Amino acid sequence: MGVLDDLPAAHRGWLDELGEATLEAFRHLDAAYTAIHYGRFPDDSPLGRLARTWGDAGWRNMALWMQLCMRTPYGISNPVSTDMARRKLRWTAQELDLLWRTTLAPSERERMTDHLYRIPIAAIKHLSAAEREPLLPYLRQAQREIDDVPHASNWQAKRVLDDLLAEHPTDDPADATRSLLPEGDGFAALVREEYGRRLGHPALVPLVRHWTAATAGNPAAKWSARASSLLTPEAVALVREVLGRVPAYREKVEKRQYGDYEHTVVTYFHERTAVLLRGMIWTLDLVDEPWVTGLLGDVAVATGTGIGGSGANSRSELVANAAIGALARRGGLDVVTQLARVQAKVRKKSILSKVDRTLEAVSARTGLSPEQLLERTVPTFGLGRDGTRTEHGLRISLDGTITYGSRKTIPKAVREKHKDLLTELKATAKELKKALPAERFRVERALSTERIWRWHEVCEFYLGHPVTGSFGRTLIWEILQGPAGLPVQVDGAWELMDPDGRRIRPRPDTPVQLWHPISHSADEVRVWRDHLISYGLRQPFKQAFREVYLLTPAEERTRDHSLRFANHLLRYGQAKALLTGRGWTGMSLGHWDWAGGSGQSAAVKTLPGGLTASWSFELDMDSFDRDGYGGTASICVSGDLRVISEDGRRPVPLAEVPPLILSEMLRDADLAVGVTSTGLDPQGHGDYWHSYGFGDLSETARVRRDALTRLLPRLVIADRAELTDRFLRVRGDLRTYKIHLGSGNILMEPNDAYLCIVPQGSGDQVFLPFEEDGGMLSIILSKAFLLAEDKAITDPSIASQLH
Repeated sequence: MGVLDDLPAAHRGWLDELGEATLEAFRHLDAAYTAIHYGRFPDDSPLGRLARTWGDAGWRNMALWMQLCMRTPYGISNPVSTDMARRKLRWTAQELDLLWRTTLAPSERERMTDHLYRIPIAAIKHLSAAEREPLLPYLRQAQREIDDVPHASNWQAKRVLDDLLAEHPTDDPADATRSLLPEGDGFAALVREEYGRRLGHPALVPLVRHWTAATAGNPAAKWSARASSLLTPEAVALVREVLGRVPAYREKVEKRQYGDYEHTVVTYFHERTAVLLRGMIWTLDLVDEPWVTGLLGDVAVATGTGIGGSGANSRSELVANAAIGALARRGGLDVVTQLARVQAKVRKKSILSKVDRTLEAVSARTGLSPEQLLERTVPTFGLGRDGTRTEHGLRISLDGTITYGSRKTIPKAVREKHKDLLTELKATAKELKKALPAERFRVERALSTERIWRWHEVCEFYLGHPVTGSFGRTLIWEILQGPAGLPVQVDGAWELMDPDGRRIRPRPDTPVQLWHPISHSADEVRVWRDHLISYGLRQPFKQAFREVYLLTPAEERTRDHSLRFANHLLRYGQAKALLTGRGWTGMSLGHWDWAGGSGQSAAVKTLPGGLTASWSFELDMDSFDRDGYGGTASICVSGDLRVISEDGRRPVPLAEVPPLILSEMLRDADLAVGVTSTGLDPQGHGDYWHSYGFGDLSETARVRRDALTRLLPRLVIADRAELTDRFLRVRGDLRTYKIHLGSGNILMEPNDAYLCIVPQGSGDQVFLPFEEDGGMLSIILSKAFLLAEDKAITDPSIASQLH
């Protein structure tokens, strides 16, 4: 048993090339083959002691014997070839040639792992390019063969081989790029196609090879020094261009059939692509340009978010962490804006922890809290207090729209004359569209955490700021344990004015906070709601009309958990995205794919005071079975809500949870149900659909009803509409309709026949006192306006139901 007896006849000619000393060594090794066939090969084994007496030549004989063993019917164990590949041996040119011929010769045994290539690649990786030159035909053949093996891009042997071949330029510079960046994903294909020749230029190849060696968590000083010595202006331009393509790049989601089952496969960055990008990101430590910080923020947001730009996973945690790490090393207040964007969009807990640590580090250097850092670094984008900027007749508004005078279409002559200015304004508009949702998220978070400011801070960062001020100036502020009011500016100074017109003048150091209805009586809340309606003031999120969730008798009985929002059928993907956007993580349902999880999971959210909210979910197996084993979950069932103690060991009795924290947690749950329930489906059916679509109102729906109570008298259909306990009743010319205030579903009198209307527009022609998540109030109003003039309905899908 061994090489001398079992080498196939087609390859026995190789033995004729060997000297007697090598063949004698093979006889000893064949005799001991069974002793090492399934185990590691330690230096203190009998063969190890024998090899040491042979010296370097003995180890080479053993390595060659092992390589030949792979051509026998018995093969050789993988760990043994791995051990031999770690040795640095002095091979002769003749031995190297034979070693590579034995490796590449045709074989009946399938080459499905990289162990066949480990010893020959280890034999050449320490050679100079000139010493490897005679072996190039073998190396290129090996590269082609490995490229044909499925999943071989993960092989360590392939990485080394690709790296070595990049040192040997061909007539096409792109060959070097193709060696260093295998086409394992769509982004690698893009880079190879569009930047291959530039990256493969001989002057840049050493730096590209250096980027592919960015395998540690952070750049070592030695790595950065080497990058600095290789960096050129052309390389900096390429880094900017390649990383600039990341935000627009999207994952590839495809269905693959495995036997009887279909699986979802998601491809974003292959590991080698991610490592190359990490090397590029590390290189930006050496670039002192104003565009770097924003680019790092773009990359962190794009790669840190989950599939489709949401979810608790991340597209590439490796790349996202590299970008955040680069921001941390840059330091300074300008990085805080980018970190705020990551906080607003990303929900991967490990990434957010890294952001928190970075903010804490900047905070320690500046003496400001992380919250103070965020509010002090919101850019103005060159806007005035009115939220606009005008130059040469071109005007950009806070929402990112660019106009010329009163015209939305900019004349060609103006575009040509002010080309550079227009380019700058378009870039600003792009940044504004990123900043606004991040600021809205941050300000609403402050409301739900009872943050306290000094009045001079509010004036500077929340009222006078052109971006944040667009939110802050429409919110109610209250002096701690004192009066509340809306901001007004009198003689250049900010004051507060209550609903009765009384002015309140806080001192600069007066502590203030955002007003929350949970701390006020029903009469106070009613006054503020009436005031907003009468003045036509729209808030960026629900404040005066914010839902309040107090502990119920049922929750007092269940003590440590709430069933208020249990047993609802929710559209899984939509519910996950909504909860993720509100700071919940961990919701992962589905089976056996990259994006999935299991049949049960819990969404969790960090609450003030170190507490954690936990909401359980499970798959609705009926709908999942229709999707197929291994498919993506479509419907989930909500379970109980709990609050977990700071140490994570026990559920906290709900009566011990601060009322504001409990209310905001339950509000998130109500919002998720109110927006994603299958009971909202206009074409739904079944018991759950009927009970949700026409049943009792949730707290969100009750607040919606309260808003309609104030809005209806102002509407042109006021004489045709009235509110009942659960419905908006609208009298048309053909029939009378009842629109449910929770689901928006419609019944027709007198027999309560169901009317199916798929929402096509909104009620934006009507003033609403708040921006509502999900837009149900707008949908209800749009249906009301439509049905009040039912004779004018021409849509056959609706008209046929009316008769």
